[in-house]
Amino acid sequence: MQGGQMLVEESLQLASILTSSNFRFVPSLTKIVGTLGPQSRSFEILEACLNAGMTVARFDFSWLDGDYHQETLDNLRIAVKRAKKQCAVMLDTGGPEVRVCNRTGRRIELKADNHITFTPDVTKEPTSEVLPVNYQGLAATVKKGDTIFLGQYLFTGSETTSVWLEVSDTMGSDVICLVKNTAVLSGFLFTLHVPQVHINLPALTDSDKQIISNWGLQNNVDFISLYTRHVEDVLELRAFLKAQNLHEAQIFAKIETVEGLKHFDEILQEADGVIVARGNLGLDLPPEKVFLFQKSAVHKCNMVGKPAIITRVVDSMTENLRPTRAEATDVANAVLDGADGILLGAETLRGVYPVEVIKTVGRICSEAETVYNQLLSFKRIVKHVGEPMSLAESVASSAVRAATKVKAAIIVVFTSSGRAARLVAKYRPSVPVFAIVIPRLRTNLLKWTLSGSVQARQLLGVRGIYPILASPDVATSGGSSEESGLKLALEHGKSMGLLKPNDQVVVFQKIGDSSVVKIVALQS
Repeated sequence: MQGGQMLVEESLQLASILTSSNFRFVPSLTKIVGTLGPQSRSFEILEACLNAGMTVARFDFSWLDGDYHQETLDNLRIAVKRAKKQCAVMLDTGGPEVRVCNRTGRRIELKADNHITFTPDVTKEPTSEVLPVNYQGLAATVKKGDTIFLGQYLFTGSETTSVWLEVSDTMGSDVICLVKNTAVLSGFLFTLHVPQVHINLPALTDSDKQIISNWGLQNNVDFISLYTRHVEDVLELRAFLKAQNLHEAQIFAKIETVEGLKHFDEILQEADGVIVARGNLGLDLPPEKVFLFQKSAVHKCNMVGKPAIITRVVDSMTENLRPTRAEATDVANAVLDGADGILLGAETLRGVYPVEVIKTVGRICSEAETVYNQLLSFKRIVKHVGEPMSLAESVASSAVRAATKVKAAIIVVFTSSGRAARLVAKYRPSVPVFAIVIPRLRTNLLKWTLSGSVQARQLLGVRGIYPILASPDVATSGGSSEESGLKLALEHGKSMGLLKPNDQVVVFQKIGDSSVVKIVALQS
């Protein structure tokens, strides 16, 4: 396991602290995923979120329905056009969660030292004495003395909206628990979690399949995040996506249990990216072990060039304008560890300050990136890849090394599938990677279509990459396509204030069958 490290001298550290931060047009190389909900679904707020730095919008299907999320997505599309910024769409499946459905939405107050009964009889009304759950096998799963956590966003140790319970007894299919802390449950849906206990429900439920085949297909989603315990979970979803003609959608494996941790290496091999879901993981693992898994998981993702996203970083900003000191440090350490993205959940979904949260997290990430030890990361990845390198890997790493040596302002990569841009980003360059995504004509023998839009948006989930979708004219202009694409990238860089006269730009492109790295000086 390798941890994140800084590369600064003492004088630079002091100067960095005392000097005002100078943020570029991009808040950070680290990507920010925002979960959309009641506080972040109007197109005005969504436009502000995009301008603040959100690059991926997450739609959580563990609550509400497709119509609600469709209205939010329609507003996001309006915001994308107004802000003139791309945004990827992530469909988050509900998975095998045990839930209490509070249809009336009435608040339920639980008092410490009282008892409460969980029952699989979902016809019963939730009260402070009885809570119906959607799982028939709970009584057979738990035993006396087991811990159960229940709440909207589960127990963090400081909030009063989640409850910590201890199993006292089971009676038939009912489970009687002792309430360990006073709490008020509010909302329509509460999640139940039993640490390190296997819940005998499928990772991909029938409800998930219906949502993917309807809402997911209708909106051609870019990412699907899946509650993952075994590599077979990813393989099952991959096969289902192919059958639904959604084979381009990428799969992010949510690792949130010890079960998923034990099978992490196999899962990483098949998934397109990983979400270290620290909410449930922080309950399944002792608190002192969570950071160890985070560092190990992120390191493994870095070595193979797959995105790693960290969750539950600034919970207090759900209600407060500023993060705690510990939270701010936590975000920075995630960046120094090598995280590709930060996922905001309740902070943007139901939080009071969704735009400010994105700005704050972006500023912390950007500051941490200025002291990120890129050289050490580069050496570790090169060592892990070993020799002989593939041609593509060799040229991609050379492009990053050249950018460091000449102090390039940006790296420009030409790609159709996105693979070349991902290879460059794998080596963690300290400057933005402009990926010129060139559309390609495809046919299924019935009709011709242009690819490129999905590939461009999917790059928004990778650290440091900023995709620019070239026009179809570039795709059909023969030898001049790269020249047109480079001009597009340079103009974009200048308009955003990233490029100035005499700046160096590293270009990674294919010429015929060869991959080439060249250095271009921006003319005045």
